[in-house]
Amino acid sequence: MKTKYTVALSMLAGVAIGGLAVQGLHAQATPPVYVVAEIDVSNVDAYVKEYAPLAQAAIKAGGGRILAVGQGATSVEGAPPAKRVAIQQWASMEQFKAYRASAALADARKVGDKYAKFRSWAIEGMAQ
Repeated sequence: MKTKYTVALSMLAGVAIGGLAVQGLHAQATPPVYVVAEIDVSNVDAYVKEYAPLAQAAIKAGGGRILAVGQGATSVEGAPPAKRVAIQQWASMEQFKAYRASAALADARKVGDKYAKFRSWAIEGMAQ
């Protein structure tokens, strides 16, 4: 009788471990998302003092990372953007969409829209 219980418990443990492994592999297969933004700033001082801290806090709270921010990109082919450029990284498109729907971003954009016009796009990266 003990052998049956041992086999049954071993099978259940194997299924649980296998399920966790599959879930872990699935999470690793989710491609990261990169967001590129062109920002036409009309008032640099106010933008940097009032909007940038709110935007950076919203990105961090949403789980994103700022990879690069600046003006004056170096041209590789064609003319570089004359505007400010920012690049963000997100773990998934779902995470990025949740950030875009967040109250923190909405509050930040109320300030940012006074000082800049934004154009941005997202692209999924390659699964690692």
